[in-house]
Amino acid sequence: MAQLQIKLVRSLIGRTEVQRATVQSLGLRKLNQTVTRDDNPGLRGMLDKVAHMVQVTEIDA
Repeated sequence: MAQLQIKLVRSLIGRTEVQRATVQSLGLRKLNQTVTRDDNPGLRGMLDKVAHMVQVTEIDA
C-alpha cells in the first residue's frame, strides 16, 4: 500500500474553520510539519479541500 507524506506549507491564519479542522484532522499543527499517512479515498478527499495549503509526496512502500 502506498503512503503519502504531507507537509503544511501555508499558514492557517485567515482560513475557514472547515479548513482548519481538516488540517488538524490530518495531524498537522505547525508550519512545515510533516506527517505520513496511508493512502485511501477519504484522505484524498481531505487533501483536495486543503490542496492550496499542503505539499503531498507519494512514498512507495
